[in-house]
Amino acid sequence: MFSYFPTQEHTITPAKAWLLGLLCAVWVGTGLIGHDPWKPDEAYSFGLIYHILQSGDWLVPTLAGEPYMDKPPLFYITAALFAKLFSPLLALHDGARLASGFYTALTLLFTGLAGRELFGAGRGWSAAIILIGCLGLLVRAHELITDLALLTGFAMMIYGFALSHRRALRAGILLGSGIGIGFMAKGFIAPVIFLLIGALLLLFRAWRTRSFLESLGIALLFVLPWLTVWPYLLYRHSPQLFMEWMWTLNIGRWLDYARGGHYAGALYYLKTLPWLAWPALPLAAWVVWWARQKVLHEAEFQLLLVSFMVMLVTLSVVPNIKEVYALPMLLPLALLATAALPTLRRGAANALDWFGIMTFGFIVILMWWGWGGLLLDNRAKITRWLKDYHPGFEPAFHDAPFWIALVFTVLWVVIVWRVGRSMRRAVINWASGVTLLWALAMTLWLPWLDSGKSYRGMVAALSKALPAKYDCIASRYLGDGQKAMLHYFGNILTKRGGEGNCDLLLTQGNLSKTDQQTGNWQVLWTGGRRGDKSERYYLYQRK
Repeated sequence: MFSYFPTQEHTITPAKAWLLGLLCAVWVGTGLIGHDPWKPDEAYSFGLIYHILQSGDWLVPTLAGEPYMDKPPLFYITAALFAKLFSPLLALHDGARLASGFYTALTLLFTGLAGRELFGAGRGWSAAIILIGCLGLLVRAHELITDLALLTGFAMMIYGFALSHRRALRAGILLGSGIGIGFMAKGFIAPVIFLLIGALLLLFRAWRTRSFLESLGIALLFVLPWLTVWPYLLYRHSPQLFMEWMWTLNIGRWLDYARGGHYAGALYYLKTLPWLAWPALPLAAWVVWWARQKVLHEAEFQLLLVSFMVMLVTLSVVPNIKEVYALPMLLPLALLATAALPTLRRGAANALDWFGIMTFGFIVILMWWGWGGLLLDNRAKITRWLKDYHPGFEPAFHDAPFWIALVFTVLWVVIVWRVGRSMRRAVINWASGVTLLWALAMTLWLPWLDSGKSYRGMVAALSKALPAKYDCIASRYLGDGQKAMLHYFGNILTKRGGEGNCDLLLTQGNLSKTDQQTGNWQVLWTGGRRGDKSERYYLYQRK
């Protein structure tokens, strides 16, 4: 714990703890059910989950009948268990999405525990609240994506590192389990980042202790089953699939990328983090500046800064660079921001507080106004834009979502009005504002969003157009998400590269006249998602 930090921050009473816990629960649970798998990431993820539910085969990740060896299957297995557990109460995709809430809740738990371990009692809640306020986590935390299990693994790792000075055995178990969960979620990135963080921490005197070394040794023992059981079983099942996973799609791909020397996206995360990690990033930057003379001499700062820099550099030099892959960096930033709260000047805290209140208040008014305009067709400019964006959408009034949205809005006003004066006020109001926007999006705006992201209607139309008898359907230019949704909504399986044998062909985009003549194809059906003119699908039949 930082002994030189101001301690005037109010203690969290049991009543306040319950309210903060309720805020976290609402944030985690909202939006997990009630809509179809959305393109692009949810669609293909659920396709892998659906295979487990249909076949019971959890060893080989399979998408629409084809092996999909990009990632190990831990998240997909967990989601399949949730889907089966809550069926038939919930639709399979809704039940599966509860796994996202499960891993997100664990991430908040271990981040809070790390905050308390590093900075003292009461700071754990601050860490969790800052994390749920990060803009980049909001949508992703409620999607069917394996990155959420990876995030849980990293949160366990950081807590394990923080705990290693006091309880070597427990810390080692947490470190090993965190590495293992990360590995079984996304592959080798978690063990690599663990090794780099552990090695760099040993450069600092505060971490060259017997307790820390014991924690590392225990971690290596506990991670061995995670690193060996599934790869061994996969190799026994199919050496070819094992090599495709380990070398072609992971180690070999990274080595080819490293040898190529084309790092055009290496600065991507530096450009993305200012909005992705808001408001954690400016708070973290402030506390590093505030404690700049001691920042490299305190074990807490060493852990969080080393973790952030290792994640930033490592994730910036991998073949695939996307905004979602930056989520692990939010953990050390949120914890650094937690340390910043008692150091903030009152004027800066009030400015952040009022900025959040005014920003969210304005957006909430726009969301209610836009929803009302769609429902009443008030012909305002924003209404015309919303209709043009999803031209096939038909608005309708639904009682339950309306009342839920109204209650959330009133509660937000009460929270903003009644939250006591403290340095935590700004981040609590920010997190509650983020939660309100998400709640409005998942109640009032959910039908509009679902109409533009679901494949259900398109697959239903395609199913009606299929001939009564056919041998098989070849595919060209279809993405993983489309193939998964064809399988789920219509039980339609396509064969990549099967044009020579199949009597039907499904493509995204029209074939050229030359290709139609060469393959002797004629158009049988064309369609797409309702109102989407840019993504069209064509079903061909051999003449």
